[in-house]
Amino acid sequence: MKSLDCQGALKEEYMTSEQISNGMSNDLPPSQSKAKRATLLTSLGVSYLGLFMTYAGLVAILLPQQMTNLDASNKVNNLAFVTSLSAVATIFVQPIVGALSDRTRSKFGRRAPWILLGGFGGGLCTIAIQFANSLFWIALSWVAIQVLLNAFQGPLSAIISDRVESSDRGLASAMTGVGMSLGGTIGVIIAGQLLERIGIAYTFFGILVMVICLLFVVFNPGRPSDKVIREKINWVEFFKAFWVSPRQHPDFIWAFLGRFFMVLGYQAVTNYQLYIITDYIGVGTAQAGNVVSIMSVITLVTVTISTLAAGRLSDKLGRRKMFVGVATLFIAGSICIPLTMPTIMGMYLYGGLLGLGYGAYTSVDMAMMVDVLPSNDAAAKDLGILNIASNIPQALTPIIAAGLLSMFADNYQVLFMYSAIAAALSAIFVIPIKSVK
Repeated sequence: MKSLDCQGALKEEYMTSEQISNGMSNDLPPSQSKAKRATLLTSLGVSYLGLFMTYAGLVAILLPQQMTNLDASNKVNNLAFVTSLSAVATIFVQPIVGALSDRTRSKFGRRAPWILLGGFGGGLCTIAIQFANSLFWIALSWVAIQVLLNAFQGPLSAIISDRVESSDRGLASAMTGVGMSLGGTIGVIIAGQLLERIGIAYTFFGILVMVICLLFVVFNPGRPSDKVIREKINWVEFFKAFWVSPRQHPDFIWAFLGRFFMVLGYQAVTNYQLYIITDYIGVGTAQAGNVVSIMSVITLVTVTISTLAAGRLSDKLGRRKMFVGVATLFIAGSICIPLTMPTIMGMYLYGGLLGLGYGAYTSVDMAMMVDVLPSNDAAAKDLGILNIASNIPQALTPIIAAGLLSMFADNYQVLFMYSAIAAALSAIFVIPIKSVK
């Protein structure tokens, strides 16, 4: 017997035989040993660690440096073109792949085939981009990398809804938050140290992605779904299901807007971090890699402390909004520091305080997102829709940043002001959410 949602998405990943025979559905395991639970949570953390090491190392350091090597005089505009193009291309990747994974049939479960496809494909394209020697080939390779890595991340993010009890989602969110935060920091450190050996750096990150996706599937096998009957896709209904009614699910929309403005502000500074250090702070290219690495180590320490503390405390207090809102305001404040301290020390202080805010934000934000989903039956699709709130700002940010820098004669202070305002707006959109404390 099968149980399908309006998109034909299977809801059997962890159903007992009795539940299947009765037509009931439940994605949570009826009994999950502590060892399996620990393995799953650890695997989520490690997977997000490797994935965000790759994201951050590539977008913050390696791609900007490749643009500089290609054409230093047009590096800002070229970087904006490539990153905007990839962001547009990936806007709907996660919800579409998520919805398809909801109804995938294989002996390895619903999520594993997509995790492997995205991980191995993205890893190979990451290795290949080092050989791109024109703007066209760099852009094409970068789009392929981002599309495939998003195809990996979408089904991976649904694992929390699939397999983690509500009472443990703060901890699971903390684990993914730690992975994201540490990964982003470590990735920048490694890429900064390999700044003048881009080929080695790209190869390292490509192999890393392939290894983590394989390890996750091996250590966390999904329930086989190959023998479950699958109805033919009604493509009209399939795409109609991507509309979430603001009237019926207002909290989902508020959470979407909160993440949208958070990413819109955060990305503007982090994506141009290398150029800020060289062009705004005035550090030479040879020293820039070391400055980025030191700043990342500082961020690593603070983000680890706040991520672990906020996630577990959120579970104990049963509160999400307070942590997300305060963390967002803290991020906005830290972004203002380089405005008054345009020095290396100012960047170090900014990195440390940003880590405290961002760690707390990422550790609780995922749990809040899962809590406001319209339905767990199509969790991958719904989480993919929420991830559009990350992808659209990633498409807009390079265009906005390049436009602001052009209007204000490459004065990077305008980026900090813009980022702080956007992050502060994010906190405002969290307030109306009612289903989450």
